[in-house]
Amino acid sequence: MHRASASLLLACAFILFAPQVRAQQIPAETVQGMLAAQIRTQGFTCDKPLGAKKNTKASRPDRDVWVLKCSNAMYKITRVPDMAAKVEPLP
Repeated sequence: MHRASASLLLACAFILFAPQVRAQQIPAETVQGMLAAQIRTQGFTCDKPLGAKKNTKASRPDRDVWVLKCSNAMYKITRVPDMAAKVEPLP
């Protein structure tokens, strides 16, 4: 009888708390959102990030190069681990 009570209690707890856990999930952050946040901390303006594309020809294993398109500008961003990004406004 004790096992049946424990199983019932566990099922009730699952039903009560499962919808709340799903409601609290944070949406996945996008690459363009992360890049926009990074360049904003470095003093550049990106009102609304529209897209980001990795430049595979210019990138290397220890250096990623991205082109970030914002609603107000475009930027070439070079990211190296543990360093500030090199940001160049594009025409």
